[in-house]
Parts: sequence; structure tokens; C-alpha cells
Amino acid sequence: MSATAGVALAVLLLLTSVGVANAHERRNVGPYLFVVGWLNEPAFAGAANAATVRVSDTRETPAKPVEGLEKTLKIEVIQGGLAPYTGTLRAVFGQPGLYALDLLPTVAGQYRYRISGTVGTTTVNETFESGPTTFNDVQPTTQLQYPTKVPVGDELATQLADAQDAARSARVLGIVGILMGLLALILVLATARARRTP
Repeated sequence: MSATAGVALAVLLLLTSVGVANAHERRNVGPYLFVVGWLNEPAFAGAANAATVRVSDTRETPAKPVEGLEKTLKIEVIQGGLAPYTGTLRAVFGQPGLYALDLLPTVAGQYRYRISGTVGTTTVNETFESGPTTFNDVQPTTQLQYPTKVPVGDELATQLADAQDAARSARVLGIVGILMGLLALILVLATARARRTP
């Protein structure tokens, strides 16, 4: 391998490892390291995914994955000012210390994870927020759709609300038209009757 190819490979590996590191947030909680993010990165609105936390005991060298936390930890996922989503936390098969809360994010944008419970004797009550320096925000799928663009989640809700508003406006205009037609008919009949009366 030439020196140029070796340098290019080293740069590629460095860039790849930086991309992976940026997709998750790392935080020490007592003697434990929490690594938080999406199971599938990047996360897309309308695609099944999972909020994840990997827990390692940093008192061990190398840090040892902590197992059994699906019984003692809870993840709540929050988007905007909406009520939190929570469900059953599961251990990810074949990856000790990794736990996932399955969900299908329907809105693109920033998400927060609130993780609470206990790890050993350590009480956990931490909030993690997606963003450019932590884990990825949920991305819209519009730019990926082919051959036809199909609205999902909040886009679909907006289009449905617009269609309902248009239907209401059409109904009101239809009722006004009927009333004006009836009024015109009454005026014509009244005028005809007035002409016939001596």
C-alpha cells in the first residue's frame, strides 16, 4: 500500500468514527457511562426506530456492559410540548448493556429522552436532547421519496386539516348560494303575484 493510500485510509477511518460519535450523546451518571441516541441513524419521520441507551460500568477496565436494566430503567420520548411516549424497554439481543424503546417518530425535528430509574444503587433522572452536538434530530423523508412524494406524520395532518377547511368553506358557499337562490325565487314569485293582483 502506498503512503498516499495509507493516509487516505486513515482520514476516511477518522471521518467515519467522528460521524458515529456525533450520532450519540455520552454522559457519565455516577460511575456509569450512558451513550444515548437512535437505534437507526439517521432517524426519519415515518420510519420505525427506537430510542436507545447503552450503559457501561466505568469502574471496570475495560468498561463492562451493565445487564438487566430493562427492569429498572424507563425511557420517555418527548417531542415539542406533547405528552411523553413511553413503553416497554427491551434489552437488544446480542448487544449487552444496550436497551431500546421501540417507536415510530411521526414528526421531523428535535426530540428529548428522559431516562429515569436505577442502575445498581445509583438513581438516574437525566434528560438528553437531540441536536448537532448530541444525537440526530428526526429528519423529514420528503427528499428520499421516489418516485412519488407521499406525506407522512405531521405533513399528512396539515394536508388533512387544509382539506377539511376547504370542505367547510365550500359547504358554507353552497348554503349561501342555496339561500340566495331561494330568496331570488321568493322575490320572483312575489313580483309575479303583485302584477296579477288588480
